[in-house]
Amino acid sequence: MYNFRINSANSVINVASYLAVVTSGIFLLGASGVQAQTAKYTAKIAHLEQATQPRHQGLERVAALVKERTKGEVEFKLYPSSQLGNARQMTEGVQFGAIESTVMPASFLGGFNPVVSVLDVPYVYPTDRANAQKLRSGPFGQAILESFQSKGVQAITIWANGRKSITSNKSLDDLTVLTGQKFRVMDSKILVEQFAAVGASAVMINFGELYTSLQTGLVDGQENPPDTMTTMKFHEVQKNLVVTEHGAMEDLVLFNKAGWNNLPQGHREVITKAFHEVGPEVAKMKEAAMNSAIDTMKAAKLNVRVASESERNKFASATSQRARAAYIERAGADGKKILDILDAERKKLGL
Repeated sequence: MYNFRINSANSVINVASYLAVVTSGIFLLGASGVQAQTAKYTAKIAHLEQATQPRHQGLERVAALVKERTKGEVEFKLYPSSQLGNARQMTEGVQFGAIESTVMPASFLGGFNPVVSVLDVPYVYPTDRANAQKLRSGPFGQAILESFQSKGVQAITIWANGRKSITSNKSLDDLTVLTGQKFRVMDSKILVEQFAAVGASAVMINFGELYTSLQTGLVDGQENPPDTMTTMKFHEVQKNLVVTEHGAMEDLVLFNKAGWNNLPQGHREVITKAFHEVGPEVAKMKEAAMNSAIDTMKAAKLNVRVASESERNKFASATSQRARAAYIERAGADGKKILDILDAERKKLGL
């Protein structure tokens, strides 16, 4: 049985060891030291979400398909809930071969690959799901995947994992005038500029501290997919929700590049096809979860409304220029190329 080497979540990555694996282009023997009659490749896939959430459910489906279609030669072992480290540890673990694969939100990958931060730009995807998928699976999405080649990882597909909306304890009647409000954002200047463009200030706070920050008034509001809001109980300490769907929450499926290339071509094709096949199922599960969460927040007596198309267009117009400028500042010429591809593809779709 052939395995990649995996360190535990608390282990320090031994660079010399996994570089030896990467440069040799072979997998290490498993703990048994006995090679099976038919070569069997195993891979640990680590991610951040809980086992009850759509990403993990999708990975379970992928694992079953891959095992079936390779007749048991490829087996995925899944590690949800940050069992193998935080976002950075998992991403770098894949880069250097300590972990075979991760499915990581694009919003956590900007420091690793600035190009992917284009997905932080508000309304980079239209709210129409069919056209969004055309962008995701077309030249724009392919350019994002190819941008990982120089980082030592193989990006094989993008999974849709929801859309961000906005909550606040202050008025959200006019999304283009949020003067004086403070919103928690992830570590992204693009998101800081997004809120600055409408008069608000953005505060970078660790996700685990957000509930308390909302409760104490350190910040007035936040942006997340609705199901994340209810999972983390943010609705208990918020008054208003506007379903804006302004931010695309996309997952990148990443494999260690050397390990991926060492797999038989047929197995690579099976794995890629399985991820592509299951992607729409994950998107449907996420949509259902978001809709259920909105109902939960209505039942909890939040003021809930869905932003009109006109409101969304105004918010996009108000925020896009500053957000794009911050993106180009971060991603440079490569980022400009990605935006050019995006604009060309949107034009083809009449957006």
